[in-house]
Amino acid sequence: MTAIEFGRIQPRSVAMQHWELTHPNAGSGSYVLSGWLFLRVLGLIYLAAFVSLATQIKGLVGSRGILPAHGFLLAKQKWGPTRFLQIPTLGWWNSSDGFLQFLCWGGAALALLLVVGVAPIPVLIALWVFYLSLFSVCRIFLGYQWDILLLETGFLAIFIAPFDLLPGFPPTTAPSKIILWLLWWLAFRLMFSSGFVKLRSGDRNWRNLTALGYHYQTQPLPTWPAWYMYQLPGWFHKLSVVVMFTIELVAPVFVFMPPPFSYISGAAFVFLMLLITATGNYCFFNLLGIALSILVFDDPCWLALVEKLLPDVQLPAALPGSTGWPIWATIPVALLLAFLSAEVICRLLRFRIRWPKPLEKLTEWLEPFRLVNGYGLFAVMSTERPEIIVEGSDDGVTWHAYEFKWKPGDVHRRPCFVAPHQPRLDWQMWFAALSYYPSTPWFHPFLLRLLGNSPDVLALLRRNPFPDKPPRFIRAVVVDYRFTDFAGRRATGAWWRREWRGLYSPVLSLQALSSHTPGLDGGGSLT
Repeated sequence: MTAIEFGRIQPRSVAMQHWELTHPNAGSGSYVLSGWLFLRVLGLIYLAAFVSLATQIKGLVGSRGILPAHGFLLAKQKWGPTRFLQIPTLGWWNSSDGFLQFLCWGGAALALLLVVGVAPIPVLIALWVFYLSLFSVCRIFLGYQWDILLLETGFLAIFIAPFDLLPGFPPTTAPSKIILWLLWWLAFRLMFSSGFVKLRSGDRNWRNLTALGYHYQTQPLPTWPAWYMYQLPGWFHKLSVVVMFTIELVAPVFVFMPPPFSYISGAAFVFLMLLITATGNYCFFNLLGIALSILVFDDPCWLALVEKLLPDVQLPAALPGSTGWPIWATIPVALLLAFLSAEVICRLLRFRIRWPKPLEKLTEWLEPFRLVNGYGLFAVMSTERPEIIVEGSDDGVTWHAYEFKWKPGDVHRRPCFVAPHQPRLDWQMWFAALSYYPSTPWFHPFLLRLLGNSPDVLALLRRNPFPDKPPRFIRAVVVDYRFTDFAGRRATGAWWRREWRGLYSPVLSLQALSSHTPGLDGGGSLT
């Protein structure tokens, strides 16, 4: 009798051989397991993205939020039928708080279905539509590179998903080679562009290899390991920049090489993503980078890894195969994305191409759908860390600070891990501190909501110093934050030291804000 007849788990090597023999696409250069794992990780990323936004959506763009979606769409009604293409969102049919939350929590439920493997193609289409709808109405609060990266990745994922309706394992559908190449191309552009823009910017901190000596302190939301990384000597930071440029500019070339050479790029990308995760909070960006890296490892790599890590686990025999997307459906997608990619690469290289008018119109028409995008974080490294502190007062003399949930405030509060959740308001405060009050249009409505004690906006904060009634006056000041050193932290227990710079906004009252904000009623709401 065999081991299976006795009911025992067969050795892993036998299971692997059995799977490879019964799997129609097994062998070197096969990416069946890679595609299956990629879709599950993408489902988890969608889940994190939608749940994170669901907890903030009302305070950001709800009816009592900072930039209400309803008012934004109402002002665009005069655009006529073209508004549906210029601002692609389901919010045109309903932009109430309830519907916005439905998009978020509905997206989270769909993401769970994707993780399980239920009807992946219709689920992926719905996920993409839901996130695009939220992206279009949240505007600046979803204007980050990982948001457009999720839209681009999510669109391509539709075309590598199997036509199965019910979950099953092991997978039997090989991803479309054409779409797989497009996803490799996306991974290449993401990494190479990130390195290239740093050199193209001419920023001397990147060119003299000192940029990471500032980065750990000046990035939007550092973690507590970033404090320790900042204390390391200058030669280490310079060496780190060399390693980073090697990963971003050299490793991407190996993406298009056959295994095992492609493993070099995948391993390098995952290594960089894990380092970034350890020292900074960048929402689901690092998870997306890892998800794309999964696709450069072929099935023999995953089989060998599972055999080594789980030698006593049996891999079930293959189930009847399902049909993937036909080539006649993927070729038009590839041609369209290749054209859009050419435009993106030309912008990256600062090379201007005068396309024929019909192609220019096509590019303009497709732009809001974010099918192909440009990438590149921290092209110019910030060397200082200004922070905005918002304060309220009842008498204009004694001021009390609002405390944000995640951005630096109390100097004794340890920097925290928050990713893959992204506190969108905290992030925008970082950008606002690098700009000026008149050129930060969302900041004025934000102050208005605080003067009106909007519960949805206050829910975005850690502490409201005026729980009973709103303050009469409000202001924002700029404070310079810097990490303490070992001696300073031992002496004070503080992670930060700070120095007052001056006012960011003038001292404002509800009456003063009302006179400058059309549609503001006495209760502090926008109509």
